[in-house]
Amino acid sequence: MKKSRILNKSLTNWARLDALKDEEIDLSEIPEITPEMFARAVARRGLKPVASKTQVTLRLDSDVLAWFKAQGRGYQTRINSLLKAYMKAHRPQRSKMNMHERDASRHAPRQRHARDFLAKARG
Repeated sequence: MKKSRILNKSLTNWARLDALKDEEIDLSEIPEITPEMFARAVARRGLKPVASKTQVTLRLDSDVLAWFKAQGRGYQTRINSLLKAYMKAHRPQRSKMNMHERDASRHAPRQRHARDFLAKARG
């Protein structure tokens, strides 16, 4: 992998920017933020992750991985979101199961579910 050259000195004229008053800043090219845009916003930078993640090695079909990568940056996050949605959709309802049934469902084979999941992901 090629190392990119990074300049140690900023080319920004910070003194000029510091001297600007709020009313002198041109906001004509910035669109108004609508309530819908604000509702879809996700703040991430500077915040601790909501839940810790564990690094794993996962074997995926080449075409599945290529499809996710073709979606652009954040493909691993999208894979995680898809797996989490699948997990939530297939979580047993605790109120309808007694303790013995719950224990049995935890140890049920998962291979069939994974195969069905991948078949749906492929379309």
